Amino acid sequence: MDWCVLVSFVGYLLLMLGIGCFFSKKQTSLDDYYLGGRKMNKWVVALSAQASDMSGWLLMGLPGAIFVGGFSEAWIGIGLLIGTYLNWKIVAYRLRCYSQQCNDSITIPDFICNRFRDKTGVSRIIAAIIILVFFTFYTASGFVSAAKLFTSTFGVPETVNLFGCQVSGYMLCLWVGAVVVVSYTLLGGYMAVCWTDFIQGSLMFFAIVLVPALVISEAGGFAASVDGLNEINPYLQSLFTNAYTHKAAGFIGLASCMAWGLGYFGMPHILVRFMSIGNPAEVKGSRRIAMSWVTISLGAAIVIGLVFHLYLAQHRLTLADVGGDPEKMFMVMINGIFNGGIAARLFAGVLLSAIMAAIMSTADSQLLVSASSFTNDLYKIVLRKNASNKELVSVSRLTVGAVAVVAVIMAMNTESDFFKVVMKMVSFAWAGFGAAFGPLILLALFWKRTNLAGAVAGMVTGAATCFVWKFCLSANTQLVAAHPVFGLYELVPGFIFAFAVTVIVSLLTKAPSKEICDEFDVVVGRSYTKRREMIG
Repeated sequence: MDWCVLVSFVGYLLLMLGIGCFFSKKQTSLDDYYLGGRKMNKWVVALSAQASDMSGWLLMGLPGAIFVGGFSEAWIGIGLLIGTYLNWKIVAYRLRCYSQQCNDSITIPDFICNRFRDKTGVSRIIAAIIILVFFTFYTASGFVSAAKLFTSTFGVPETVNLFGCQVSGYMLCLWVGAVVVVSYTLLGGYMAVCWTDFIQGSLMFFAIVLVPALVISEAGGFAASVDGLNEINPYLQSLFTNAYTHKAAGFIGLASCMAWGLGYFGMPHILVRFMSIGNPAEVKGSRRIAMSWVTISLGAAIVIGLVFHLYLAQHRLTLADVGGDPEKMFMVMINGIFNGGIAARLFAGVLLSAIMAAIMSTADSQLLVSASSFTNDLYKIVLRKNASNKELVSVSRLTVGAVAVVAVIMAMNTESDFFKVVMKMVSFAWAGFGAAFGPLILLALFWKRTNLAGAVAGMVTGAATCFVWKFCLSANTQLVAAHPVFGLYELVPGFIFAFAVTVIVSLLTKAPSKEICDEFDVVVGRSYTKRREMIG
């Protein structure tokens, strides 16, 4: 056991729990627990949105993909960068105004239901179910990241003697990570999540920039690093050729990578950040902060995947010598660079906490949004219409625990390639949200003719397409070999089909009521006027 690293970890985790305890005393209503009372400032909203977006895959999944495939995998980062900008530019301000205009909606299902005056509640229930299903996959990916972090950092053996019983070290780490994340999410609600995300986003930014900079410096600088990578593999720095297969990136591959940007329009844990900002006029400032953070962080993550080749060469190591898992490279480099005395190991613990920060900043948001969807959009509507605020907050906290338990059970399936690779689970959950909610959010905000029937049909189509495409079509290797289009990332067909179905069904069914259209005109007029004031 590396006690210095452990001390840093424990200090970091206690700080997060302390923030949760502090804000637990400030939650007086559901609006406070889910949206922080719409009082969040631009810095907290910006860093919280991006930190909750960039989960453990930023420091583990994406660098791992870059290490194997080279710079050609950077198209994922480019797609994400474009998607982040467009989401802040065209969605953030109008969603903030519209969600408050629509009966002060506090969740995405709440907004959808209020936007289309759904008296049956069917749209709210479907949206809540979609959120619970895909966030369980997403949360499971975070717990897998946490387990890899703990096993790698503390050298946890395959089996551990726990109170006289032999248990799997990996499974133990899964539960420890889940308990930590759940604890402060239960305590403080949305404000705790946002403020911890702010701190975690800052820590992630510091670590992800420092580590590759040190490796490049040890290699002799930028020019020497470029030459070194060319010697190792001349395809590593090619945008259009895969470094592993040496094959040119085809249209299907490029489209699949760039399509990640489409997912942003349907991410509930990011969209609620837009809804929580205190002053809508601060959206522009938040966008600038967020774009600066995400541009540098994605660039640094890509560089980490490349310079790990240099790190291995400098230390005369192979990937097999350091565990054989490219998703653990960030941990390997930190432990190798800061392997000196007590001060160095304490600092290593701080940097390794950045990985935990990436995991926690996303998992806590996912758990909170899942809890809000179940409590506000299922429990309150279907089971207990007259439930008090105190009861609903209690149910929310129970839901956080329940979702976490299911996610851990899913993550325990180490025999499956799908459940043991962080990037695979993240990509599927990302596609599910992007396809189910992305087209609907855009159309609900910008097309007056969208109606309830179209909204419901679009959500179901998007979610169903992702499941069928992922597990039935693209999983069939013979089908993909004969028809490469089925190898396309499931978000692309899911988004296209959902968008088309929403439009077609809306046009074929009854037009929205005058009340809905008038409300749309009010929001659009207000958005235009405010934007002119901000620009002027």
